[in-house]
Parts: sequence; structure tokens; C-alpha cells
Amino acid sequence: MLVTIDAGNTNVVFALFEGDTMKAKWRASSDAKRTADEYAVWLTQLMSLQNLKAADVNGAIIANVVPAASFTLTTLCSEFFKVTPMVIGDPKVDLGIEVHMDHRENVGADRLVNALAAHRAYGGPLIVIDFGTATTFDIVGPDGAYEGGVIAPSAQHSVEALYRAAAQLPRVKIERPDKVIGKDTVPAMKSGIYWGYVGLIEGLTTRIKEEYGSSMKVIATGGLATLYSEATPAIEVVDSDLTLRGLRLVHEANSQAWVGG
Repeated sequence: MLVTIDAGNTNVVFALFEGDTMKAKWRASSDAKRTADEYAVWLTQLMSLQNLKAADVNGAIIANVVPAASFTLTTLCSEFFKVTPMVIGDPKVDLGIEVHMDHRENVGADRLVNALAAHRAYGGPLIVIDFGTATTFDIVGPDGAYEGGVIAPSAQHSVEALYRAAAQLPRVKIERPDKVIGKDTVPAMKSGIYWGYVGLIEGLTTRIKEEYGSSMKVIATGGLATLYSEATPAIEVVDSDLTLRGLRLVHEANSQAWVGG
């Protein structure tokens, strides 16, 4: 089996694949102070509930945007799973796509993996929206090349900013309100967060398509993808496991040449 690890600023997601079938998936909050042993204890318990064993893992791949977590995650793979992981960003790991950016090294690992997986599944050109710690809009060309994108604050960060900056504003849940016009503070905040981001999605996808000069399919992934897709036809497909499947594809393409770094 293959273990894929998608480590973001908010969550780290572990998945186990047998071939192209995902056998299990688990999510934990990101914490750079968490040790490899702590992850191992947590994973041991979760794996045992599904009759899965660490000894059955024979490969690992990591996409990580939190540098402080790199040592912990690679140690987890080498000591708990007994495998040397591929790491997205390692020059020896070929993603198989071109990156048309001024500074390729500044593009998040998860965004490149999303581009690969989305193009493999849906063709191109595409806009891939990832509702993560930031809300990103990534452009994938018809040939699968990564062509740039847009980075916006996440809805959750907007909620936190309002709560921290204004003494009388509470922290609210992100959900679809019944009406756009709020008749009290909390409904008004919920409307701004929800419908404001719907406006962001619709406005940016429209402008991207106009600038790109062609029709583009819009794919959404990340924790809030389903919630926002319910309110707008701008999002055509929700694919919650896009990054994990992309990691599997990268591992598959590099496995024969991989000699453990």
C-alpha cells in the first residue's frame, strides 16, 4: 500500500491507497510541534479500526507547505512505515508537468499536485479552486501546464479577522444564511462571509476566463468546496480527494526510478 500525506497550514491529511483505490483517509490539525511518535500512536489506532497495518505500506509520498513539519513527517515514514518517502519539491521527484511561473520554487506543492490530478481527470484548460488555509485559483492549460493563479484569504481567516479586529463582533460559523440581507449582527456577518465569497468565486472565475481567452472548466476541492458549490453554477465539479489522488499519480510515475532519494 501507499501512504500519501498532504500537509497544509491548517490540516494534515493521511490516505492509504491500494493501487488506485483509496482504502482509508484521516485528517488531523496541523501542529509543527507534534512528534513522529505522536502521529504514529494516532495512526496505529485508526488503522487498527480498519484492519490495516503499517507493515503493509511499501511506499510514501508527501506534499508539505509547512517547512517546520518536514522532519517529523519524513521521520514518521522512515520509522513507522519503514519507507523513504518521496517529497514534492525534491528535484528527483518529477511531477510530469511544466510550470510557467517566474519562480517555480514559490508555488505550493499542493497546487502543483492539484494541477496534475485535475488535468488527468478533467482535461483542460481548467480553473482549480482550493478552499484551504488560503483560497487559491490555479490555472491549468490544455496541455496540463501550470500557468499561474490567484491567492485570496480564506473564508475562515476573514471570520477570524472580524472577530479579532472588532470588539463587538463574535466569531461566527461559516454556513449559508437564509437571506442576503441580515436583520441582526450575526446574520449580517454570515451573509458577508458566505455570499461575499460566492461573489469572489463568480467574479474571479469570470475575469480569469476573459483574460485567458477561452472557456475553462472549474473544479473545486478543499473543506468548503461543497458548501460554496451549492450556491453558484460557477463551480462545475467538486473533487474533495484531488490532492491525494495527485500524490498517488506522482508516486506511480516516479516509483520505478525512485531509489529512496
